[in-house]
Amino acid sequence: MAKLSYSVVPYRPDHASAWRTLNEGWIIEAGFAIEAKDRRVLDDADGVILAKGGHIFIVETDTGVAVGCCSLMPMDDGGFELAKMAIEPASRGAGLSRLLMQSCVDKASALGATRLYLETNSGLAPALRLYEAYGFEYLPARETPYARADVFMEKRLA
Repeated sequence: MAKLSYSVVPYRPDHASAWRTLNEGWIIEAGFAIEAKDRRVLDDADGVILAKGGHIFIVETDTGVAVGCCSLMPMDDGGFELAKMAIEPASRGAGLSRLLMQSCVDKASALGATRLYLETNSGLAPALRLYEAYGFEYLPARETPYARADVFMEKRLA
């Protein structure tokens, strides 16, 4: 059996179902509730992310199946919030999170962003290791619309 190859592609309207499914999957798998902000972002990626100058990346197999995703949501300070990173369970361990992360860093840098910011949960150890490996630093706690967010991080780009 041939080994799958993967590529990161920009979000297209036909990715809407995969975007929703991948993100609902990790949220539920981790034992969290799907919150109001999740619902808005997952149900209207075009309006909530893309129309506001954001970007969504999808990892596809060489057969066109979406197995991962991540988004960059513009912030008022010239940075982007890194959000909604997910890899389907069967595709984990293939370096796809790193592929997505590098795509996000490259895009944000190319756009002149000052920083990448994210909110996550202290129980998501693999995600924390990824963020640390990419130079994200911990920030003090702050207000957030997410009940599950208890870790705040940023990576300065400029």
